[in-house]
Amino acid sequence: MAGMTLPAADWRGRPALDRLIDALDGAAGMARWVGGAVRDSLLGLPVADIDLATRFAPDEVVRRLEAAGIKAVPTGIAHGTVTAVSDGTVVEVTTLRRDVATDGRHAVVAFSDDWREDAARRDFTMNALYADPLTGAIFDWFGGLDDLAARRVRFIGDPYRRIAEDHLRILRFFRFHARFGDAIDADGLAACVARANDLMALSRERIAAELLKLLVAPGAVPVVTLMEAQGIFRPVLPEIDAAGVARLAALADRESVAGIAPDAIRRLAALVAPAAAEGVGARLKLSNNDRKRLVQASAGPGTEGVRALGYRVGIESAVDRLLLAGEDPQELVGWDRPALPIGGGALVARGLAKGPDVARTLRAVEARWIAEGFPPADRVAAIADEEVAQALRSRRNA
Repeated sequence: MAGMTLPAADWRGRPALDRLIDALDGAAGMARWVGGAVRDSLLGLPVADIDLATRFAPDEVVRRLEAAGIKAVPTGIAHGTVTAVSDGTVVEVTTLRRDVATDGRHAVVAFSDDWREDAARRDFTMNALYADPLTGAIFDWFGGLDDLAARRVRFIGDPYRRIAEDHLRILRFFRFHARFGDAIDADGLAACVARANDLMALSRERIAAELLKLLVAPGAVPVVTLMEAQGIFRPVLPEIDAAGVARLAALADRESVAGIAPDAIRRLAALVAPAAAEGVGARLKLSNNDRKRLVQASAGPGTEGVRALGYRVGIESAVDRLLLAGEDPQELVGWDRPALPIGGGALVARGLAKGPDVARTLRAVEARWIAEGFPPADRVAAIADEEVAQALRSRRNA
């Protein structure tokens, strides 16, 4: 695939990028596009994040950006990364680097002016492709273009060394294979299986971030099936077993049939048994909302009907529960959860004394409103008249 150039993708036409390339002397070969933007453009996929590598040191990058009127945010300046913001376009600009020391979790880097040296420290060959910002010429030192054409995720150099540098690359190998891969690279797989215990050294937040991205990738089900069979999860998520993988596969089929986008928390809920959900959510340090969803997802569809469930627990959680239970969530697609068109003040105006009677009667009105399929305000007013009359009779007879 020698001589390939970067396609004229939409993102390349943003005016802000011309200013950025000028500021960093792209015409003199001092800056090149790198990573996901190059990879995804070559694959004809939408580009989410734009990364630029440069020979300039971080302080010089900041000076040049500010001189060109481009906002420079020192997001990771100690590691060489400056975020350039111009006309709503965000680009991560990183000085060429080489690793000085690695411990599997963090890297100590030194800045470099050698493109190949910078490429050699990256994880996979498809992520080590650089492109001239003006001509689009591709620079490929490790066979990344051939691997991209073959849909093969392959470590740069020795897989064991790459994993020793950053243990998270084990999960990244599988995530990238689930997103881009065809036949899995045997050497990479063998190294990941042999070094799976290295995952125990990672923070649970990093593990969670990779796992959740993996779970919504196009090839998530076969890749997770492979990972479980090869013992990849065992050191850090022993709750994931063959039964969980089968539940995940069933859920993915239901999402597809229903036309509902894959959701990472929902899929994680399928992957771990209900009894383990609380513990897994805590260990992965998920947000409170995600932990709540994870625990509630297996609670079943309820007995009041699909929209009643959506009203009571929220549409997102209701879709989780329905799909995991094998029920059809179509009634919730495009449905806006309504608000009860009456409040406690309206019941007081009908003669109820303020206090617990109001709350109790309002709950009764709401229950009937839900049971009748959320009728409009005039029907709710009639229900309220009836429930208030009943409450007043009960009070007199007490």
